[in-house]
Amino acid sequence: MDAGDLAPLVTEFARHLTGLGHASLTVSGYDAAARHLAQWLTLAKIAVADIDDGVTDRFARHRCRCPGIRREKGVSEKYVRRVRWFVEFLGERGIVQRKPKLASPTLDRRVVEFQDWLRQHRGVTELTIDRHGRMVMRLLPALGIRPRSWNAQLIRNVIIAETKRVSLAYVKTMTMALRGFLRFLSARGLCRAGLDQAVPIIPQWRLSSLPRYIGSSDVEVLIATCDQTTATGVRDRAILLLLARLGLRAGDILSLRLTDIDWQQATLSVRGKGRRETRLPLPQDAGDAVLAYLDQARPHVVDGRIFFMSNAPIRPLTRSSAVSDVVRCAIRKAGITTPSNGANLLRHSAATAMLRGGATLDTVGAVLRHRSPDMTAHYAKVDVTMLLQIAQPWPGDA
Repeated sequence: MDAGDLAPLVTEFARHLTGLGHASLTVSGYDAAARHLAQWLTLAKIAVADIDDGVTDRFARHRCRCPGIRREKGVSEKYVRRVRWFVEFLGERGIVQRKPKLASPTLDRRVVEFQDWLRQHRGVTELTIDRHGRMVMRLLPALGIRPRSWNAQLIRNVIIAETKRVSLAYVKTMTMALRGFLRFLSARGLCRAGLDQAVPIIPQWRLSSLPRYIGSSDVEVLIATCDQTTATGVRDRAILLLLARLGLRAGDILSLRLTDIDWQQATLSVRGKGRRETRLPLPQDAGDAVLAYLDQARPHVVDGRIFFMSNAPIRPLTRSSAVSDVVRCAIRKAGITTPSNGANLLRHSAATAMLRGGATLDTVGAVLRHRSPDMTAHYAKVDVTMLLQIAQPWPGDA
């Protein structure tokens, strides 16, 4: 098809997609869609500068008789998505007018300052900072705009009202955000001191359940499901081994950088909650798997982060759910029935295996980077061999 005056931009669009890591077959599909749009614009006598959502909708509905196209029916939805991507590309280059983005919700000035305070002094992640800001903003209409007028009764009433609208787990997180906000305001003399003590405690029996884990043999089965002949399989095997051998969190995987690995000392530097940096020994198999990924499968990019998405466009893993998806996929391939299917399953399994292998609670806590020994003691519940040694006879047994 003849792209006419848009031909140079179509060629640039194809080069752009190739640079993002898309396969040649994918690029050719987008190239064809862009050329089709260009030819249809010429036949419909529509100027390129006039392209908007209405024009792309017309393109999607037209009964295609464009030269070089065999379709007699309307173009497919997938085809239209490709066209819209090309139009977005034109907008980025100022060829067509871009649709204005929806403005982000405006945050209260004090909430913005609270977020800055969390960022500078509390060492929490950007995800937590954003969540705390949104939760405080949710509560502000009920609390009022003058913090100096807030009192304990008002604080309690607002939280109790929220328990009737959302889950208790959500409210528990909301109370955490509100307590932090009240302490921030109090430190600056913007509200009464001690109001954070008025925030109701949402009942939760901490550490009352058993850890969710799988046995060591099942962990090895999960790791063996990775197809090492593919880039995705090489990456997933490295991720699974780091989770299973070192008990890393999903967030630890996301934040790993090339500079965090000391190959000479065989150690891995991990920055967990509160920006605390811990240097862990890198097991041989996990180190070999990471090295194989860096050598065979990682995209050649300037970005210092280690793990990237396996599908185009090239971008690093940025969400914990992506790491959990790796675990879920391996569980499905292995056909294992598990009590959980997220990344934490392998963290719990690593802790349980270390305890059963004779490691002390202090050692396990150091590897898992627990702040409280109570968190590590939680795993002692599933060490049946040790528990049998201290179990007392049931009263009345003969």
